[in-house]
Order: sequence, then structure tokens, then C-alpha cells
Amino acid sequence: MTDFRSDNEAPAAPEIVEALIAANRGAAHAYGADAWSRRLNERFGAVFETDVAVYPVATGTAANVLSIAELTPPHGAVYCHSHAHANVDECGAPEFYTGGAKVIGVAGADGKIDPEGLADLLAATGYHGEHEALPTTLSVTQATEAGTVYTPDELRRLSAVAHAHGMGVHMDGARLANALARLDCRPADATWRAGVDVLSFGATKNGALAAEAVVDFRRDASPTMLRRRMRGGHLWSKMRYLSAQLEAYVADGLWLRLAARANAGAARLAAGLATVPSTTLLHPVEANEVFARLEPAVAAALRARGFEFHDWPGVENAVRFVVPWCVEDAALERFLACIDEAVADA
Repeated sequence: MTDFRSDNEAPAAPEIVEALIAANRGAAHAYGADAWSRRLNERFGAVFETDVAVYPVATGTAANVLSIAELTPPHGAVYCHSHAHANVDECGAPEFYTGGAKVIGVAGADGKIDPEGLADLLAATGYHGEHEALPTTLSVTQATEAGTVYTPDELRRLSAVAHAHGMGVHMDGARLANALARLDCRPADATWRAGVDVLSFGATKNGALAAEAVVDFRRDASPTMLRRRMRGGHLWSKMRYLSAQLEAYVADGLWLRLAARANAGAARLAAGLATVPSTTLLHPVEANEVFARLEPAVAAALRARGFEFHDWPGVENAVRFVVPWCVEDAALERFLACIDEAVADA
């Protein structure tokens, strides 16, 4: 079987496993007092070219909701794309962790929030005064849920709108590495220099075993995040195992090399799908996800040949392929070779 269901189903990268093995030797202080955790602020500061506060956690949901809660009071409103994980896939966790803040989905083509549309939406707030939730946070997803990528200019425009309304900007960067590999820009240019205040830094989808982080770019970073993480149940006692993964992940550009491999595989897969009659790519392929409208008979023929991928809701006959960091050229070549066979069988 060749698994294109999700990059969450891929194994951990050898470099990450080696880092875990090295971290597993002997004892180390608990709750983030270990050497690996103490180095993270410096390591990430070098990557992002600014002082940062890094808080390791084990899941993307934890990183998202702790970040959002740090920016959003219970009476606040979080604006995000209508398809964002914060709105669709986190089971009310943002509302739970903020103590009841309102999550508001914003429409936008190809998974992106339109700055002008956001400005119009925010301009219409305030009429009901204290009766409505206060616009407090903008959450953007990079790469988006549609597999597209915000440019630094697009992020700057969105952040400018949010900041003009006194809002903080959060980035769900579960696939940030894939976005940066596409943009070929400095990490700083697509994060804090573009107006992002707090980042959910993803690693698990791109080669880590289980490691994410909240990265706070604010100069006046709140001292409450440490207790917020503890109270939320996300402070690991043996944090060295999270921190060692994160340290290895960003070392020598590993994260960007793994993401570039996945992106290149997705581009090849998309090019093959584009040759299939009656098949339509639903979004530009800019990271490691490919969304397509595929005839059910062709999809069934591909699955019969050992390829796994998700049916996708919302569009008739839509499917999603996610290409992981560990994709092999042989698997891609086999997929491309099987397309014509699948069409013939269908």
C-alpha cells in the first residue's frame, strides 16, 4: 500500500529518532529544566532572527488553543477561515481553553482569508456594543487547509487589518515548513515580520514523532503562558523528549529539506492527475496537499492498486492526497504509471 491519506501517518525522520535516542541516555531535569529545553529559545531565535519564547507541546491542537487562549479573553472573538482547524477540527477546544470566546469563520477562496473581506467584516462590528463578542484575534493557517500558501505580502495585509482593530495575530503553522519551502523566503519574513504575534510551530506532520511548539514573538510576552500550559495539562514532565525533537528538526535546515521533498512529490502527483480526463484540481498545489475532483471509478481503480487517499467532503467526488516527507520516487513513478491503467479500467 502507498499511503497518501495524511502526513500524520508517516514515520518519524531518522534524524529525529537519533535525537530521541541521544536524549534517552541517563537522567535529565524535568519540566523543561533539561539542557535541550533550555536551548530552544536560542535555537529558534536564530531561525527566526529575533528573541522568542518557545513552549513545547505534543499536539497541534494544544499549540493552537494555547496560542489562541493567550491572545483571547473569554469575551473575545477569534476570526479564522471557515475551514480552519480552529473552527472545524478541534472539537470546541478554542472555546474551551479561552473560557468561552466566540470563533467566527470567514469565507475565502482556496483556503485564504481576503484582507478586504476581513476589513469589511470588522468594520461592521461594534454596533451592538457590549452585547457582542469583542474582535480580539485573527488566526491564519499556513499552509492553508486547501494546500495553498499565503505570501508574506498577503500576511502583512491581513495583519495590518487585524492590528488596526486592536487584534492579535495567531498563525497555525502545522505545515509552516511546507509553506516556507514553497516561498523560499526567510522564516522571519513569513511570520513576525509579516505581523504574526504568536505561532503554532508544527513538526509532527513533517518528520517529528510528536512535537509542536508555541512560539511567542511579542516583546512583552505574557508570563501566564507557563501556567496556562500547566493548567491545560500540556506540560510534559520529561520534556527533553519534545525539545530534542524540535532542536533536531530545525538543525541545519532539516525541516525545510523534508518539506521541500514532500512539496516536490505533491507537484509530481498533481501533474499526473491533471492528465486524467474529467479530473479537475480544486486548488493550486503549493505545498504537499493535492485536492482533486476524481471520478469514483478512477478513484476505486487507484485504490485497487494499493493507493490510499481520503474522500473529501463538500465537493462531489472530491479527494485529497497528502504527500509525506518520506515519499519515495518509486512510489510516485508507480502512481503515475497506474493512472492510465486506472482510467482504462474505469
